[in-house]
Amino acid sequence: MHTSTEGQQVSPEQLGSTGPNGGDILVQVMRDAGVDVAFGVISIHNLPLVQAVDRELRFVPVRHEAAAVNAADGYARATGRIGVALTSTGTGAGNAAGSMLEALTAQSRVLHVTGNINADLIGEHRGAYHEVPRQLAMLQAVSQHALRIDTARQARAVLTEALRLLDNAPHGPVSIDWPIDLQYTADPDAQNKVEDRSPTVRTGAQRDIERAARLMREARRPLIWAGGGARRVGTPLAALAEAWGAGVLTGTNGRGSVPEDHPLGVGNFAGDDAVAALVAEADCLLTIGSHLRPSETGNGSLPLPEAHVQVDLDEDALGRNFPIRVGIQADATVAVPALLDALGSSDTDGDWAQRVAGAAASARATLRETIGAYAPICDSLRKRLPRRSPIVRDVTIPGSSWGNRLLAVHDPADNVFAAGGGIGQGLAMAVGAAVGRPDVPVVAMVGDGGLAVHLGELGVLAAERPHVVLVVFNDGGYGVLRNMQAAAGDPTHAVDLATPDLKRLAGAYGLKHTRVGDPEGFDLALKKAVKKARPMLIEVDVNALEPAPADLVPPAEVP
Repeated sequence: MHTSTEGQQVSPEQLGSTGPNGGDILVQVMRDAGVDVAFGVISIHNLPLVQAVDRELRFVPVRHEAAAVNAADGYARATGRIGVALTSTGTGAGNAAGSMLEALTAQSRVLHVTGNINADLIGEHRGAYHEVPRQLAMLQAVSQHALRIDTARQARAVLTEALRLLDNAPHGPVSIDWPIDLQYTADPDAQNKVEDRSPTVRTGAQRDIERAARLMREARRPLIWAGGGARRVGTPLAALAEAWGAGVLTGTNGRGSVPEDHPLGVGNFAGDDAVAALVAEADCLLTIGSHLRPSETGNGSLPLPEAHVQVDLDEDALGRNFPIRVGIQADATVAVPALLDALGSSDTDGDWAQRVAGAAASARATLRETIGAYAPICDSLRKRLPRRSPIVRDVTIPGSSWGNRLLAVHDPADNVFAAGGGIGQGLAMAVGAAVGRPDVPVVAMVGDGGLAVHLGELGVLAAERPHVVLVVFNDGGYGVLRNMQAAAGDPTHAVDLATPDLKRLAGAYGLKHTRVGDPEGFDLALKKAVKKARPMLIEVDVNALEPAPADLVPPAEVP
């Protein structure tokens, strides 16, 4: 007999990896969803799940539970499929919470399956190993939905319901709390009947579509603002912009909804003076899937047109941050084609398209003037990477100052960034994106401070060998916060970090490493990294760059 760490007798047969159990059910559900990979950390509280996935599909063993969710998140965003993360109960599930918040903010389709203690011990407070008194409540707080498997016969039904929820917009991560005894005893041939329920799609009221189209037809200087809710619209969004003659602005999460080299594309530049002037000139705005957050609109000071149409799934979001003339509560994937059909003929000012292009070009030129040697580095990335390479940005100065705006994105699936603003998630997101998209190299832009959060994931690069070009911008600490303290005239506090020798660290993992201090060296290193289908670390010595970029000091509200 085997004594588990919960102090209960479990037969060796129950711990075996070959008998039918909940792991086989999970594998079948994943196959039904078109997913053949899961990311996670193996544990005594998810052993049958991990063993089944590793035996039948692919299991990518990351080094931390937060990285498991980040990798599943990156996979989901880059592929459009569901990303699966497997973690342990208790501390393991808690470790994943921050990354679940990231997936929730980004509306990413992540299925997070976590173990739990034996079902009959939950809530008994008997001190079982890994016991958490309110684990399901914690998962509910960081997930779009959280479900628990209460009996062995429920497993397939609960997992299927999770898939249905993941397919329902607004999207977001779903957590499953699965007690360990029910993982072992769930018989694939003795499951409850699963109800066949299709995802619901909110189409919006036809009268609202018609009212919006009438207002849009009157416009001579139209604009579209595409947020995260526009990511899945596809070609109808560009077709609407062309038919209406509208320039397309985006928030960070909406980038690539219209390719950023499109003649009507303005991109993520609403804070630029030239683009703000363009917005002030516009006589109609169509906002799609964006809440027009204060960080994107100058704390609400951006002068939006009075003729304002807003499309959003969240009824409470309609008109919340800016007044609107027409609100359409609908899925943008349905509303945008409906507006295109209802629009009919439209006539813009003769030079409006040129003014849109001029404002976009001015915004890009202004930014380039401030970022010094980063401008040719940005050009190199866009030149060397395939058009559809995922571009993953951690929270770091290059990512925030130009990666989120100047580095062109051509499809929403290639736009992977820390939507929730948490540092250190970029490497694991890039691993997930590269596992899902092995046909193209994936670039990960991280800082030395962010890399330090999950240094262990370098081991995943070494073991799995995804084609990740890891670009580490090394300034020896938290550069943004250092700049903020300097701008305030304060001495530095807690921002200068002891950074490891990245060449020796990469060598310890058997990873290729190149250190560069100028754009020419970066371009040469990137050319080699893109050509070789293997991971490579390019370290950029930020302090050596000439001309030096201007200090990034983000606006911060203080009481």
